[in-house]
Amino acid sequence: MQTREHTQASLRLLREQLDSGRMRSARLMINSLHPAEIARLLESLPLRERAVLWEMIDSEDEGDVLVEVAEEVRDGLIEGMQAEELIAAMEGMELDDLADLFADLPETVAQQVLQSLDKLDQERLQRVLAYDEDSAGGLMNVDIVTVRPDVTLEVVARYLRAVGEIPDGTDLMFVVDRDNRYVGSLFLSRLLTNDVDTIISSIMSTDVMPIPANTPSAQVVWEFENRDLLSAPVVDDDNRVVGRITVDDVVDVIRDEAEHSLMSAAGLDEEDDMFAPVVKSAGRRALWLGVNLCTAFLAASVVELFQTTLDKIVLLAVLMPIVPSMGGVAGNQSLTIITRAIALGQIDRTNVRGILRKELAVGLLNGAGWSIVVAAFTYLWFGDWQIGGLIAIAMAINLVVAALAGFSIPLILKRMNIDPALAGGVVLTTVTDVIGYMTFLGLGAALLM
Repeated sequence: MQTREHTQASLRLLREQLDSGRMRSARLMINSLHPAEIARLLESLPLRERAVLWEMIDSEDEGDVLVEVAEEVRDGLIEGMQAEELIAAMEGMELDDLADLFADLPETVAQQVLQSLDKLDQERLQRVLAYDEDSAGGLMNVDIVTVRPDVTLEVVARYLRAVGEIPDGTDLMFVVDRDNRYVGSLFLSRLLTNDVDTIISSIMSTDVMPIPANTPSAQVVWEFENRDLLSAPVVDDDNRVVGRITVDDVVDVIRDEAEHSLMSAAGLDEEDDMFAPVVKSAGRRALWLGVNLCTAFLAASVVELFQTTLDKIVLLAVLMPIVPSMGGVAGNQSLTIITRAIALGQIDRTNVRGILRKELAVGLLNGAGWSIVVAAFTYLWFGDWQIGGLIAIAMAINLVVAALAGFSIPLILKRMNIDPALAGGVVLTTVTDVIGYMTFLGLGAALLM
């Protein structure tokens, strides 16, 4: 909360300085911030002010800021930079950060950046780029410290003093054999607290299991969460250590997944620029508005089938929205729970039937309870037990169907390789609207006509 408040306060102060023309003060303020804070400020500014702010950032910090900003904001900043400026910004960056930016660079600039690296760094960068960005290999940092199991702590300490530094965020070193295959891990705390003549193999930990480079990022998050890791080795198919993942990389994945779930529910991309041009933003949102319109027409066509019934019993039109509305809420509750379970890997063939039974039972219990409530309320409102009983039956049916739909839609979409967070809500709304109208009006036509 303090960081968010600090960013908001900085944004207000920065705008005041820009509006009053105090560019020197604004420049000093912006370059005293962390790159992540600068990135949040850039994302919070309209395009014109963003361009002014970008010009104030020190050139040696530009690369670190580009790593932190959202993809669309980054693309806009890169488009406005000269090739020489881009190359200078990439100089001295950590290889894992450089790999994150590499795909967004113009082809000619990317090649020049690659050629500016020494041969070893070129090979290490190519190693990271060879993996999917949403895999352990795409997340890993290739800056690691490896030691042999048959040496003493004194040898390791001497080696570290000779190197003079260790990679940031290092809490353990990886123990490997002569072929660089992972054997175990040596915590820095054990290096500092054991006798210098101690052999590595006698105090190394074998509890830190390596993560295969092709492991999906969601699984990496699960490993860190359930094993309380701060860092972990990444290995290739031959169990050779190729890099490491640290908890800060995992936090970034968690944040991205949370933003993806939130934005996808509305058919949007978490990387969209809040200050993108109006026409561009309208075009993006138009797609899902169009999809929703099609589903609305489908629901309307169901209502049209019972037009004669509505003409004769106008009271049905007054109560008609209640059934699909309640079904939509109930279905979304099941949909959210199942989508979350899929994301966390909590649902599989062994428990899917139990979860289905539970969701159906919840739908049935809520359907029975709220049906009584709505029937009583309808009678008190209109004095008609027949209408009250009709809407109660329709609501009970729709709540059970909504629970079934909320359970099955995410699983079906996942099997079809479609993101449940993106399309699940639209499909569910269509189902609950169509079933809600059909049961309510269908029962009305059958029982009251």
